[in-house]
Amino acid sequence: MSRHYCPTCCYPMNACLCSHVQQIKPQTQLLVLQHPCEVEHKKNSVRVLSLVIPDTQVYVGESEADFAALRAQLSRCQRPIYLVYPSEQSVSVEQQMISADCVLLLIDGTWRKAFKILQLNPWLAQLPAVHLPEGYASRYKIRKSSRSDSLSTLEASAYMLKALDKGLDVSPLLAAFDAMVALRLEAMPAEVRLRYD
Repeated sequence: MSRHYCPTCCYPMNACLCSHVQQIKPQTQLLVLQHPCEVEHKKNSVRVLSLVIPDTQVYVGESEADFAALRAQLSRCQRPIYLVYPSEQSVSVEQQMISADCVLLLIDGTWRKAFKILQLNPWLAQLPAVHLPEGYASRYKIRKSSRSDSLSTLEASAYMLKALDKGLDVSPLLAAFDAMVALRLEAMPAEVRLRYD
C-alpha cells in the first residue's frame, strides 16, 4: 500500500508538519550545500528549515562542479558572505561585528561528509568562517552523533540568525523542528523509540 504525502510539506500525511509551520523572514540569506545522501533522509532538518524560511536556497552536491551555479551566484553577491563551519580559522559569531544583512553558507551532512565537501571545494576556505560559541545542546533526539557539539543544520541556522539579529524570533524554527522530531518518534515502534530516550 503506497503512502500518501502532504503536497505542501512533503511529509507522510500522518506526520504532516503544516500545522506546526509559522514562516519567518530574516534579513540574512541562508544558502545550504547539501550532501546528496541527506536529500531523501527522513530526518532531514533542511526540509523543515526551508518550510519555515522559504527563501532558503539548497544546492545539492559534493564536488566543485556540483556547486558551479552557487559560485556564479556568489560572484554577483553584494553582501558579505560567511561560511558556518567550526575550524582553527573560524571565529565565534558573537566576537564579530557582523550585520544581519549578510549571506550564511551552511554545509548539511554528517561531520565526515561535510568535511569531504570542504576538501573538494577549496574555494570555501577563501571565505571568512564563523562558528557558534560553546554551550548549545542539540534537540535532535532522533539522530546520533559522535560529537557532543553536533547541531542539526536547522539548529545551527536558528542560533546563528539569533546571534546576528537579537530581535529576530527564531522560535518558529525550533517549534517546527521539535514537532518533526516528536512525530518521527511517535511513528517508531516502541522498542526502537526506547533507544532515543
